[in-house]
Amino acid sequence: MRALLAAATALLLAGTASAQNAKMTIATGVDPAFAQFYVAKEGGLFEKNGLDVSINTGPSGSAMVPFLVNNQVQAAYGSDLAGVINHQVDKNIVAVADGTYLANWESVIARDIDSLEGLKGKKIGVALGTGAEIFWRRLLDKRKLAFADYTLVNIEAPEMVAALERRDIDAFAVWEPWPTRALAGIKGTKALATNAGVYNNINFIYMNRGWIEANKATAEKFIKALCEANDVINKDRPAAAKMVAKFLKMPVELATELMPKLEYDMEWTPRSLEAINDSAHLLTEQKKLKAPLDYGSYVYMDLLKAVRPASVKLTELPK
Repeated sequence: MRALLAAATALLLAGTASAQNAKMTIATGVDPAFAQFYVAKEGGLFEKNGLDVSINTGPSGSAMVPFLVNNQVQAAYGSDLAGVINHQVDKNIVAVADGTYLANWESVIARDIDSLEGLKGKKIGVALGTGAEIFWRRLLDKRKLAFADYTLVNIEAPEMVAALERRDIDAFAVWEPWPTRALAGIKGTKALATNAGVYNNINFIYMNRGWIEANKATAEKFIKALCEANDVINKDRPAAAKMVAKFLKMPVELATELMPKLEYDMEWTPRSLEAINDSAHLLTEQKKLKAPLDYGSYVYMDLLKAVRPASVKLTELPK
């Protein structure tokens, strides 16, 4: 009887603790560039901060940012370009932190072709509206190659390896882990270029301004959990790699190999603004920007200031 009573009490207390945790649904892609989300979940950091968080994943982080409209999710993690695009749709979508700097993360992988010049007239897989699109355009500019000489096929990152294997495309420009998977699994593949020295985009954490203002304490707890996850990633990389591998169901050796190609930030710096400006500039060139970007409306630094003020190294925003 005592054992049954103790078990019932434990269940009641667990249920009460769970009920007190604020529920959130967040969304992102499936690669180590979004590791703060995975480590906060697998490492129990959301729960430690009084949050009950579910993570939805999609073909890319950028593809999940639109779900912030109407609060279908409460936070998303995607490219610099995706945030600016979706802020045009809904001014409530704001960037709350610079999460990851993609130092050496994107590549052009071709099959049975040895140069970018050899790809002229061929089909190139690119996930349009993501940082990979900016990388591809910048690469051609740097090599003084004409954008019109290549046929872009809009394809989501997880589908690219299979499309290349079927020869539906001749090459792709995308982020890890897909280049590494293609090189390891498809005969005749070769990396023709990487983003190093060409373009380094940044993945930002996005939230809905209306939701933040109605749930400020919960939003601050969320950012605090991500900052703590960022600490784990930078201070105990082996442990973080295991958590990332577990969440993504990938070999821990692959996660360990890929994570050093990234810089995990959780900050606001001039470099953050440069990435946003690059995205706005591209959209302006494509005539997709309805009006000049209002940085004061788009960049939301208050949450990070409240949790880690030293990580906010900006004193003012562009006009």
